[in-house]
Amino acid sequence: MDGMIFDIKRFAIHDGPGIRTTIFLKGCPLKCQWCHNPESIDKNPICIEKTVQLNGHKFTEKETIGYQISSEELMDELLKEQVFMQESGGGVTFSGGEPLLQYDFLAEMLQTCQASGIHTTLDTSLFANWSVIEKIAGHTNLFLVDLKIMDDQQHQLYTGVSNKTILENIQRLTRNGSLITIRIPMIPGVSTTPENVNESIEFLKTLKHPFGRIDLLPFHNTAKEKYKRFHMENHFIKEHSLKKEELATIKKQFENAGFTVQLGG
Repeated sequence: MDGMIFDIKRFAIHDGPGIRTTIFLKGCPLKCQWCHNPESIDKNPICIEKTVQLNGHKFTEKETIGYQISSEELMDELLKEQVFMQESGGGVTFSGGEPLLQYDFLAEMLQTCQASGIHTTLDTSLFANWSVIEKIAGHTNLFLVDLKIMDDQQHQLYTGVSNKTILENIQRLTRNGSLITIRIPMIPGVSTTPENVNESIEFLKTLKHPFGRIDLLPFHNTAKEKYKRFHMENHFIKEHSLKKEELATIKKQFENAGFTVQLGG
């Protein structure tokens, strides 16, 4: 079976335990205004022109973002790194985009990886039908789940979709007994407001099954060059990263509520 990916990141250390290979699948139903992988949103390959400077001369060439790969070809790539995964307690992480958008390809890869003894992690928004999530849950060792904004209207404004399905799926997944790390992007003035922090804490308290920890992901503007290259509007181009003191205060709020918290992924 073929899937559409746009990058393979080897020796990743922030996408789950140990040394990992992260596969970035193309396509996402969300359009987060702060997305650091804007090239992942369109499910189809995109062609851009990039300028290369060499010996004082500028050359323009075309670059295609996104390509099809078979599950067999991708497994061959993953098996090359298996020794590093095993020695470090790592594995493979499927990210995006939204991996659940390519459910059939993802399911095949998860099953094949586990059959080969490779630890599997899924980085997801959980914006999908529960029937899809339920079928792949048994082949996923760890879920990295985004919890972006608690207010539904604000969630729709900044991501383009309602958060109702996402919140319901988080609740179902914890009841299912799956191992989960909750990841909250720290977007200045959006997810960092006192209201959103308090609502996030109250929601997480309701979960029936304990999850691993909370990762607070600091906002950064390192994707600004991507937005220029892809001729996409960067809504947060003037925003700066939060100060360490601000992040520490929010981290303490979650810790005081009884959660294990880490800054960064």
